[in-house]
Amino acid sequence: MSSINGSSNGGLKDWLMQGAQQPDAAFTAKAHHQKHAWWQVMCLTGVDYFSTLGYQPGIAFAAAGVLSPIATLILVMLTLFGALPIYNRVAAESPRGQGSISMLESLLSRWKSKLFVLALLGFVATDFVITITLSAADASEHIIHNPFVEANLTGLDHPILVTFLMIAVLAAVFLKGFKEAIGIAVFLVIAYLALNLVVIATGIYHIVIDPSLIANWKTALFTNSHGGPQSILMIIGLSLLVFPKLALGLSGFETGVAVMPLIENPHRIEKTKKLLRTSALIMSFFLICSSFITSVLIPAAEFEHGGKASGRALAFLAHEYLGEIFGTAYDVSTILILWFAGASAMAGLLNIVPRYLPRYGMAPNWARASRPLVIIFTLICFAITFIFEANVEAQGGAYATGVLVLMTSAAIAVTISAWSKKQGIKWIYLFIALVFTYTTLTNIVERPDGIKIASLFILAIIIASFVSRAMRTTELRIQKIEFDPVAMEFIEDLAGEAIRIVTNRRETGDVTEYRFKEHEKRVDNHIPASDPILFYEIEIGDASEFTGKLEVSGVDIAGYRILRTKAPAVPNAIAALLLKLRDKTGKTPHVYFGWSEGNPIKYLIRYIIFGEGDTAPVTREILRVAEPDPELRPNVHVGG
Repeated sequence: MSSINGSSNGGLKDWLMQGAQQPDAAFTAKAHHQKHAWWQVMCLTGVDYFSTLGYQPGIAFAAAGVLSPIATLILVMLTLFGALPIYNRVAAESPRGQGSISMLESLLSRWKSKLFVLALLGFVATDFVITITLSAADASEHIIHNPFVEANLTGLDHPILVTFLMIAVLAAVFLKGFKEAIGIAVFLVIAYLALNLVVIATGIYHIVIDPSLIANWKTALFTNSHGGPQSILMIIGLSLLVFPKLALGLSGFETGVAVMPLIENPHRIEKTKKLLRTSALIMSFFLICSSFITSVLIPAAEFEHGGKASGRALAFLAHEYLGEIFGTAYDVSTILILWFAGASAMAGLLNIVPRYLPRYGMAPNWARASRPLVIIFTLICFAITFIFEANVEAQGGAYATGVLVLMTSAAIAVTISAWSKKQGIKWIYLFIALVFTYTTLTNIVERPDGIKIASLFILAIIIASFVSRAMRTTELRIQKIEFDPVAMEFIEDLAGEAIRIVTNRRETGDVTEYRFKEHEKRVDNHIPASDPILFYEIEIGDASEFTGKLEVSGVDIAGYRILRTKAPAVPNAIAALLLKLRDKTGKTPHVYFGWSEGNPIKYLIRYIIFGEGDTAPVTREILRVAEPDPELRPNVHVGG
C-alpha cells in the first residue's frame, strides 16, 4: 500500500480501505442491525446447509456406492442425536454467537488459548474457502450439463474457467458491497426446497411404480465385491466405515450458532434451538430421500467424474423425469443457492479477522478493511480450484475435514463444560465427542487433502499473526488507566515538582530494596537528592493479550511511594502511564532505566511473547510513535 502514490492511486487506496471498521459482509450488513424471526435466520444459514443437496447425493454415492442410503441414515442419526444436542448446549453457553471456538478459548489460558484458536481458525478457513470453491464448482457443473447450454453454448465446457468466473462474480459483488442477505436467503431457500420436494416426490413415485428398481438395488446391496452374499451386519459394518465420507451433510451447525445475534428477542436461545432442530429435521429428510432415490434411479456410470450426474444427481433426475424446462428451473435455483452459499462463506471469512485476530494483535491494519481481504481470499479460491481441477468430489474430503474438526471441537468443549459442572449427562457428551473424533480421524486418513489444506492455512495464519504482532510492537496498547485514591494522592502531591518515575522489578518489596534502588538511580542518572521520585512496578499478567486496562494502586513503604499495576506488556504500561501523567498534570514526566545486558533480538522475542525485554528502547519507541512532537514527549533516561 505504501507504494501507491498520486491522486488516482490514492483514490484506489481509499476505495480499498473504505469501511475498515465495517466489513461488507452478508452477516454484517443491514441484517446486522436488524432482528429477524428465527425461521428467517434459518434460511440465512440454510443457503449453506441446504445447498449441500446440490452435491451431497453424488458425493455419497461416489464414496459408498449402493450403501449410500444406509450410510446416510447413520449420518442422520449422528446429526439428530449427536450434533443437535451438542450445538443446543453451545447456543446456551455462547448466546452472543461466539460459538464453540470461544468456548474452548475460555477453557484455556494465555498463549495455549491463542495458539489453539489460531489452529481452529485454520480449519474454519478451510471450511469457508472450500465452501466457496466447492459451491462454485458444483454450480459450474449445473451450468455446463444443462441441456440448453450443452446444445447452444458449447464453449462453456471448461469447468475450471466457469468456476473461476463464478468466484470472480462473487468477489466483484463483495468488492462493491453486499447487503440485504436475509431477504434473498428466504426466497432462495423456500424456492430451492420446494423444487427439491417435487424432484424427490417424483423419484419416489417412479420407484413405487417399478418394483424392479428396488429389487435391483437390494440385489446390489446384498452382494459383496466378490459376487457372494452379504449379511445385514456386514452392510451395517461397511456403512459405519464409509459414513464419515458423507460428513458434508453435517455442515451448517456452527453457522447456525454464529448468527444467533440476528434472532429477535425475547427467548433468543430457545429460538436458536428451534432453528437448529428445524433445519436438522428438514435436512435429515432431504438427505435420506435424495440418497435413496439417486442410488436407485441413476446408473452408477453417471456418477463418475464427467458423468451427467456428477455433482448434480438431483438435477439429473429433474431433467430425466420432469422435462427440460423444470430441470432448467431446478438448475437455476441450484446455481443461485450454491452461489449464495459461497457468499455466506465469504461473509464468514470476513468476520473471522475482526472477531479474533485484532484482539490478539495478530492482524495488520489493512486487514481491518474488507476489500483487501476479499482480493486475498479470491486468489486463494482460484488456487484451490486450479489444484482440484474444479472437481466436486475431490474437494469433498477437504470440506468434510473442516466441518468435522469444528464439530469435534464443539463436542469436546461441551464435554469439558459438562464435566467441570459434574453433570450426569457428561458421559453422553463424552460418547458423542468420541464418535465425532472417530469420524474426523477416519475422514483425515481416507482423504488427507483436507488436513493438508488446513495445515497450510494454520501455518499461514500463525506466521502472518506473529509477523503482524512483531510489526505492531510499538503501538500504544493500553486502552484505559484507573488510579486508586492512594495513587491519585501521590500524583497530586507532585503538582509542584518534577515528575520522576523509576521503574522497578519488585523482589523483596522491603525498604532495603527501595533504598538501594533510589541510590542507584540517583547516582546513575544524576537525579538531585531534593527531587522526589515515584517508583513504578509492573506485574506481568497475560502476555498473550494485546490490549489491556491498567488499574494502578499506590503503596507507601517507609516513605517510599510506589505505583503498582498489572499489564500484558511492561513497556506499554510504562508509556501509557507517562502519557497519562503528562495529560493530568500538564508536565513532561521523566522515566529512568538501566541498560540491559544481552542480545537485543532475544529481548525483542521475549517482549513479543512474554511482554518484557529490553524495556528502555521499546518504551521510547512507543512514546515516539504515540507522540510525534518531541517537545510534548515524556523523557526516557538510561543510565549505568
